[in-house]
Amino acid sequence: MMQMLAAGGMTLLTDYERKADEDNPRGYCEWEPAKQLPKRPELIDQAEGKVVKVISQLLMSIPEGRDYKIVFMQRPLSEVLASQDEMLRRRGRTDNVDHEVMAKAFQDHLAKVSAWLKQRNLPVCFQGYRKVLNDPRGTAETLRDFLGNDLDVDGMVRQVDMSLYRNRST
Repeated sequence: MMQMLAAGGMTLLTDYERKADEDNPRGYCEWEPAKQLPKRPELIDQAEGKVVKVISQLLMSIPEGRDYKIVFMQRPLSEVLASQDEMLRRRGRTDNVDHEVMAKAFQDHLAKVSAWLKQRNLPVCFQGYRKVLNDPRGTAETLRDFLGNDLDVDGMVRQVDMSLYRNRST
């Protein structure tokens, strides 16, 4: 998603500290200071006019009083867990947690985030991972309309790479 938005013409706030690897061969597009948002929410001001990746666990740390538009990526939990297992395996770690336990924890967390988003009345564009892959043009057009920017839809479409969809659930 971050690469799509960049190709569309948006400026990313990223430090490229986490380099591309076998798990994410095109890079992570992350911004390390985002991890400090719970203690230093004012850091989000550095993202003014830019796109910044904030994981759902940190999303509820963004302060009020700013205009946000949130693109919330959704992926089947079974695929998230399979991807996480594969990443840990590649790094030589085998401390697998029971998927049922993790799925329940993720579901509870997502319910809290959803309630928080409704309470804050923030504009959110939910994007399913599979939909992005299966309909990149429709996704790019939806994002263009949601963000209110004249994004390069064709450039965004070219960023979608089905070969990177490796941990699929049925």
